[in-house]
Amino acid sequence: MSQSAFLYLVQGSTVQSLTLDDMKNWLNRYQDQVTKTGEQLGWNYAEAAFPYTLETKAEGEGIWFYLKGRNELYRTIVVGLGTKKNEDGDMQYVQIVLPDGSTHGDKAKANEFCKYLARHLQAELHLFNGRIMYFNPRK
Repeated sequence: MSQSAFLYLVQGSTVQSLTLDDMKNWLNRYQDQVTKTGEQLGWNYAEAAFPYTLETKAEGEGIWFYLKGRNELYRTIVVGLGTKKNEDGDMQYVQIVLPDGSTHGDKAKANEFCKYLARHLQAELHLFNGRIMYFNPRK
């Protein structure tokens, strides 16, 4: 059964909307940072920290893309965007999906990326296990 994590762009988040190109830029930024960490440590940490390639399909154009694992320990993570109605109007969210057949490695890497992204966007993160982490400034 597939599992999902959500990053809600709430009031107080650094941005109120994202595009798929923005998400791809955040992925590239994440990969650059782990590559630099690996250079400082003197080993190929980037391959271990983010063992995926970014793939797109025609039916997901503008809505979602997926990350395909480079080895047998990692298979697939799907990244998509959506909106949700709330009291203040529409609220955009990022949905990270682990489809059927995903591995524990996929879940661990998805959790790491979700936390990274939520911290930088100051978003509200609803993890795969149902727990909520607040990275946004609250009163």
